[in-house]
Amino acid sequence: MSADPLADVLASVRLTGSVFFRMECAAPWVAEAPPSSVIAGQVMPGVDHVIEFHAVTRGRCLGGILGEPPLALEAGDVICFPHGDPHVLASAPGLRAAPPDLAAYARTADSALPFRVKWGTGPADVELVCGFLGCDARPFNPLLAALPRVLRASDRDGPRRGWLSRFVEVAEAESRTPGLGGESVLSRVSELMFVELVRRHVEGLAPNRSGWLAGLCDPHVGRALAALHASPGDPWTVEQLARAAGLARSSLAERFAALIGEPPMQYLTRWRMQVAAGLIATSHDGVAGIAARVGYASEAAFNRAFKKLVGVPPARWRRRRAAERQPAPAARVVTPGPQAAASPIGT
Repeated sequence: MSADPLADVLASVRLTGSVFFRMECAAPWVAEAPPSSVIAGQVMPGVDHVIEFHAVTRGRCLGGILGEPPLALEAGDVICFPHGDPHVLASAPGLRAAPPDLAAYARTADSALPFRVKWGTGPADVELVCGFLGCDARPFNPLLAALPRVLRASDRDGPRRGWLSRFVEVAEAESRTPGLGGESVLSRVSELMFVELVRRHVEGLAPNRSGWLAGLCDPHVGRALAALHASPGDPWTVEQLARAAGLARSSLAERFAALIGEPPMQYLTRWRMQVAAGLIATSHDGVAGIAARVGYASEAAFNRAFKKLVGVPPARWRRRRAAERQPAPAARVVTPGPQAAASPIGT
């Protein structure tokens, strides 16, 4: 493990990019996305949780969670829905579409990406690159829990002005003219884009905010988190952690709980179980060896702690995750055709 908790979490929860759509839109147009949990099995089989994002490469549009005020988007903007909320993209406010055809998200092993989709009729005046990111939500993903329902960033703001545009340009070029290894390029670009969205969100947090991301920014709690993530298997005590963080024991305990929402040792237990769950699911190591790596001298004690947090014993978790990773039956690819006429809400 490293001393960068954000990097550790991104690695531990297996963040990875996947299916892409290239959208070409002519006003009036509207596209709705169902909850990501509904389509997760089609776009990323075996993945716990799916995050959706949309990058505007040309023109202007509106985007947001269904039933909530939309956000104005223009070329260079990226909008992301970390919790998988149903959402809408449209040329104007108040437009609704027919329920999406879930078969549109299916693909076979030999289907090429990106899927090209046309919304509306006539020459396109808005173009977007849309994609998915998969990650583990279980047993413990502190980043996902700390993120808002919508992440939006503009390349016109922030100290790294222009970074998002570079990611979008690569994604746009690769989606327009796919080359060898194009899916890997799109996957990596989407992961980098998501990390940049998270970094910008962290940079914009108010000084009095609480939560895991706020804890990363705190000079003392941040050092404590870095120490726990660097060596989760060490026999930590609050006193040892306080020394690493540069605070008195009681001060660290109070500050950590206020920002993170739980005591340091409880956080450590949950993080150990996340690390262990990943090792159990992705390696052939024995449970006793994994238990030792995350700080448990007794396999029985580890089994009890794992079942208490995860809900099932380690062996059953391994079987379950192996079954989830089995490839789904080949699905017929149905690329969406032109969008049916958009209609105002309530009509």
